[in-house]
Amino acid sequence: MERRSSLDHPADLDDHAGMHIHSPHAWDLSPREAIALQQRLRGEIVLEDHLGPLRHVAGVDVGFEAGNTITRAAVAVLGYPGLELVDHAIARRPTAFPYVPGLLSFREIPAVLDALERIRTSPDLLLCDGQGIAHPRRFGIACHLGLLTDLPAIGVAKSRLVGAHAEPGNEKGDWTPLRDGDEIIGAVLRTRRGVKPLYISPGHRVSLETSIRLVLDCTPRYRLPETTRWAHRLASGPAVE
Repeated sequence: MERRSSLDHPADLDDHAGMHIHSPHAWDLSPREAIALQQRLRGEIVLEDHLGPLRHVAGVDVGFEAGNTITRAAVAVLGYPGLELVDHAIARRPTAFPYVPGLLSFREIPAVLDALERIRTSPDLLLCDGQGIAHPRRFGIACHLGLLTDLPAIGVAKSRLVGAHAEPGNEKGDWTPLRDGDEIIGAVLRTRRGVKPLYISPGHRVSLETSIRLVLDCTPRYRLPETTRWAHRLASGPAVE
């Protein structure tokens, strides 16, 4: 399957099955150049629902090996709404970008793209372990990855990067807005009674309200969505594939 965004340019593609990703920019950037790129690309993000039929949802997570010198990315594709694992892939590559808060997508996405190219069941939605627009420059990893793949993408983060909020109610499905000044940039969502909430924000081609609903759909039992749980197990668990 090949997906294009308005940023695409011709690129050499291999012939194996899986998603073909066009990379519209260089990755060997300085932090200053990466920030400038985020500020330029954020205008491309769509924060309305542009979703087709949802048959498969994918979780994306990244871990590190060998003293953080190797980036290990995992993609887990689950059937929707049953949430059974139907496909997965792991990819490793040398870590090339430093750890800089707010710029994690430049450290992690190159390996994620490698993993996406290996899967044989194309997802209709990405749930990313990180932020969408709940980001200082409104361009977290879910925005970046959604734009590169032209897939609907949602940021599902375990902690807050920016913004302020009231505490949501204690029941599953309770949520409060995450605000940065007068702007609502996400939701603080209780996905299980009595556990810490998650920070949900749209990444691309999905609204905040739909993001909340889909995250709850993917979180039948635990705090984290099943997509995230599978991807995390693959990205950070024992080194088997």
